[in-house]
Amino acid sequence: MKLTLDDLQLTTEASTGSRACIDEVPQSFTVNRESSVAFSDIAAIPINQSASSLTKGLVQEDEIIILLIRPSLWYVALSSMWGLLFIALVTFALAYMAKFMSQLPGIGWSDRQAFALGIGLAALRTGWQFLEWLSRIYILTDRRVITRYGVWRLIVFETQLKNVQHTSVFASMSQRLFGLGTLGFATAGSDTFESFWVMIKQPFIVHKAVVEAIRRYGR
Repeated sequence: MKLTLDDLQLTTEASTGSRACIDEVPQSFTVNRESSVAFSDIAAIPINQSASSLTKGLVQEDEIIILLIRPSLWYVALSSMWGLLFIALVTFALAYMAKFMSQLPGIGWSDRQAFALGIGLAALRTGWQFLEWLSRIYILTDRRVITRYGVWRLIVFETQLKNVQHTSVFASMSQRLFGLGTLGFATAGSDTFESFWVMIKQPFIVHKAVVEAIRRYGR
């Protein structure tokens, strides 16, 4: 099936090199075997049960799940990268200052204590980001686009396929290094993107699946 920009007023920043990975099925994909959407580039694989448990209350019984995906695990590392870098700088600064502060009675610390503090803070930062990754699921059905995320405060975005006016693929330099991208959705009457599928694998394949679903079910 050949798609044009006029079909959906679609905006995408897909590069010409993105076609090289079309034939490979990403492991993060979960595609419903009962879906009637003709995915020319994606083979149907069973739905991931760990992610499907989070769909309760989000998907109606008569809805067909076409895609059920999570961000790549690189989301944990890339999202916490700057925080970990800051922790590392503070840790080395405290370790350097330890040889001076250790001579002061009552308020000094050792470099071993500084590194232990840094490791503990890095573990907490990474652990929090992992919980954030676990909370995120992105769902495409024959009716809606759904985004779910949040650890302390649960946030759910959903819109009918017929209301999706624009979709775009974004990829920062760090995301492109790992073959990742972010898919944005804008609905009718909105001048901004209202929801994002962040750091997903094979973003152009996901994007094509969304476009095909909108063409088949949303018009």
